[in-house]
Amino acid sequence: MERFIIDRHTAQLAVLQRTELISPPLRNLRKVLGRYIFSQFVSKYLINTSEISNKYFLLMENEYLNIKKYLAKNQTILSIGSGIGGLELLIAKNFKSHISLIEKNYISKKIRYGWDIKNNEGYNNLKLQNIFFKRNGVSEKFFKAYDFDNDNFPEKKFDIIISLYSLDYHYNFDVYKDYLKKVLQPNTVMIFDTIRSEYFKKLFKNIDIIKEENNTVHKSKRIACWNFI
Repeated sequence: MERFIIDRHTAQLAVLQRTELISPPLRNLRKVLGRYIFSQFVSKYLINTSEISNKYFLLMENEYLNIKKYLAKNQTILSIGSGIGGLELLIAKNFKSHISLIEKNYISKKIRYGWDIKNNEGYNNLKLQNIFFKRNGVSEKFFKAYDFDNDNFPEKKFDIIISLYSLDYHYNFDVYKDYLKKVLQPNTVMIFDTIRSEYFKKLFKNIDIIKEENNTVHKSKRIACWNFI
């Protein structure tokens, strides 16, 4: 697969969304200076764009391979909380599937990584996301972004719904529960990371555990679910 083309502004955004992209010294600096100063100053001037681009591609390629068995040509896909959308870009290019993306369209002043009941944190820029897709060879024929706070969500039926490290990882599944009932088909596969996988056995007839994170604070599981009850 071809590596991503990422400009400096997009690299800065990727670093806020995925802290594993930065070097250990910068992670330590973030702890010392605080997340606000890191997001406003350090991430803008002390990152290596080429290095971030390579790391981000490898990270997204790994995520892509992790869920590839659930993908097929010409599926309709919904992505919730994709960030700049590296995983979705790979899916669009390799499977020619149309992807709808629901995202926040602002960067919070203070970065928080953890459960957010109110779901009021955001670290994205839909303009940069649009540029990223087009610059990497994916036209608007294959994707459409929806602003979480200002747009009506798409109400067509989806084959796949993806929300890695977002839905039920940083905020409660119930934020989208009523909406998902409208767009799920019996065989729609939902793929997301959660800290409470047992809970979803009450909501879905079928669940596969496809990844486990035992060495992180959250100790989450990535699950694929279908047949919403």
